[in-house]
Amino acid sequence: MRSMIIYSAVPAVFSLGLLCSTPASAQDSATAHDEQDPRAPIIDDAEFDATIPPIDDDPNAPMGSIEDWEAEQQRLERETREEDAEDGLAALPALQDGDPDELIADAPVNDPEIDNPLTPIDNFDVEPFDESQYTEADDSKLAASLRYDYRVDGLDALDESGKTEVRPVSADDIRDRFGDLSALEDGDGKAVNGAMISARMREDQQLLADIMSGQGFFDASVNGQVELPEKEGEKLTVVLRVDPGKRYNLGTIMLDTDPVVPEDLITSNFIPKIGEPIVAERVLAAEANLAVVLPQEGYPFAEIGQRDILLDPETGSGDYTLPVQVGPRSSYGDIVTTGTTAFDADHIAVLARFEKGELYDSRMVDDLRKALVATSLFSIISVKPTASGETAPDGTEYATINVEQEAGPPRTLAGSAGYGTGQGFRVEGSWTHRNLFPPEGALIASAVAGTQEQGASLTFRRSNAGRRDRTVELGISALHSDFEAYEAYTGRLAGRISYDSTPIWQKRLSYSYGFEILGTNEQAFNFTTGMRERRTFYVAALPGQVTFDTTDDLLDPTEGFRLSAKLSPEASLGSGTQIYGRGLLEGTVYYQVDDGIVIAGRARVGSIAGAARESIAPSRRYYAGGGGSVRGFGYQELGPKDIDNRPIGGRSLVEAAAEVRYRFGDYGVVGFVDAGQVYTSSTPGFDNLRYGVGIGGRFYTNFGPLRVDVATPINRQPGESRISLYISIGQAF
Repeated sequence: MRSMIIYSAVPAVFSLGLLCSTPASAQDSATAHDEQDPRAPIIDDAEFDATIPPIDDDPNAPMGSIEDWEAEQQRLERETREEDAEDGLAALPALQDGDPDELIADAPVNDPEIDNPLTPIDNFDVEPFDESQYTEADDSKLAASLRYDYRVDGLDALDESGKTEVRPVSADDIRDRFGDLSALEDGDGKAVNGAMISARMREDQQLLADIMSGQGFFDASVNGQVELPEKEGEKLTVVLRVDPGKRYNLGTIMLDTDPVVPEDLITSNFIPKIGEPIVAERVLAAEANLAVVLPQEGYPFAEIGQRDILLDPETGSGDYTLPVQVGPRSSYGDIVTTGTTAFDADHIAVLARFEKGELYDSRMVDDLRKALVATSLFSIISVKPTASGETAPDGTEYATINVEQEAGPPRTLAGSAGYGTGQGFRVEGSWTHRNLFPPEGALIASAVAGTQEQGASLTFRRSNAGRRDRTVELGISALHSDFEAYEAYTGRLAGRISYDSTPIWQKRLSYSYGFEILGTNEQAFNFTTGMRERRTFYVAALPGQVTFDTTDDLLDPTEGFRLSAKLSPEASLGSGTQIYGRGLLEGTVYYQVDDGIVIAGRARVGSIAGAARESIAPSRRYYAGGGGSVRGFGYQELGPKDIDNRPIGGRSLVEAAAEVRYRFGDYGVVGFVDAGQVYTSSTPGFDNLRYGVGIGGRFYTNFGPLRVDVATPINRQPGESRISLYISIGQAF
């Protein structure tokens, strides 16, 4: 192979292009140059010297006037015209009309072309100019004229010098990193001309040098070389030759800072140690860690300065110095708010999970900002600390919490849709004014329209009512339901107080309690006559719920478990007064087998005790089947049935489900088995369980997964669908 080292890259690579010229064209060019006759000068030296005015012998003599100079110029012009006339030369065009002072000369009056007609435009070539032939898109043949390979030499020594206990590096590590960023690699081995190859090579030389210095090889040098092909049609090769040099280690570490509490706060959180290689990524990560940890430990105004590394080529060590301005150790001060406010500083204090005087922790300030964003009442919100100069009792300095807010539109229109076998299509819409009764007092008007449900409701809701994540609700609704199990017209008045778990602050323990008063006219099965008849029920209930949660995510958990218990003492008026209790216990568990693979399980047991089944409104009984219950069956399809094979509900139920969830990117696949049954007694029998199996797809969004499940029952009975489809938002459990 012939090689050529490129130091001045552009001329060298262009010489590559010149080597592609054919010998014939080179010879023709030389011959044309040799045969060309030299031309005599237009004005010889004697004529030029004669035109130069003589210099006066007396430098102090007075200068001539402008009039004398103009007269002399006119004399010279007359002499020139006379000489031209004697030589047979035509007069100047500017003098054809007798005006010698015009800027643009006149055409000669005896020019015969003036009398000729204009050439017709059809005789001109008016074909549009096609510029594409000069663009890169049309240069494909030329672009294909240069092909190249590249290689990196000289890195094999790293396999020995790069072996260290901390951050070892090998030749493959450097090549892999280089391949991810290389301009030569991105070019796919193609170039339009030599200049392009040269530019890519220069860029990659600097890239390799930066990668090497980032691993502590500060003396590394990279030279570029192009190996020309020996045969026509072969690719040329770009060679980047690396001389790694020695790898520098940390000699000393000096963190220039004022005293902090605790004393080792900075040193213990700066991970690199003396003697390990100076790896840029590790050093930068350590500095970033200090910038994060200090505000979390009471230093909100800490600033990390510019590092300095003094290298010693003889010892191969570098002395590292980092100035750190820690600022005053601070505690939370007053909350101050500015801007167009949605609510005042007192309500912001309700959202804050810290008290005045507690040691400053930036994580709690970030949490406050997220809680403010979650109210959806702001278009702009920022939370920043500022020094107050006021000393707290514990010796720290109060840091004022400045909340700058810009209230956003408080009204929202929302909608959702779903489908389930047995439930049909369901579309729900709502209008919300989130701050009609400040602070955070919302009014919500909603309506539902579906093939089997229609209704409307009006709800007042106050969020963060005197406590973070505590919600107070009061609502009234009217609903018409028409299912296989029953048809009902229901009016409802309900209130609830809840302490909720949220994605921002997921809690181990959450709860709710409230009241419910409803009147419902329902078509119920009469066990005496064996026919369906309309009955009116009046129900008063005091529902409550407690949930214990250890999962890692509220919307899409992959680890942990949840336990939930619901209890609702109820009184039913209709055919006599009935007092009974409804209870439901549910547990879910999640286990991550591998990245993207989760096994999930659910079990649910419910019971109604204290009243006969016929004395309980059909809408208050237990049913099973559907997308949130036992998939493979229609909504409320499982359990006791009447003579027309329509479900009539029961007083106890058992449900179980198991899923294998596999996620890849924003998509997922789920295989599942569900089981369940409803019983007439208040004690579940755990027998005659029905099973459904199926598969589902998931599309993951920022508000939870979109779920599509398809299931079929095992040992299908007459009247049961072979395939059931469920579409909704959120996991099944």
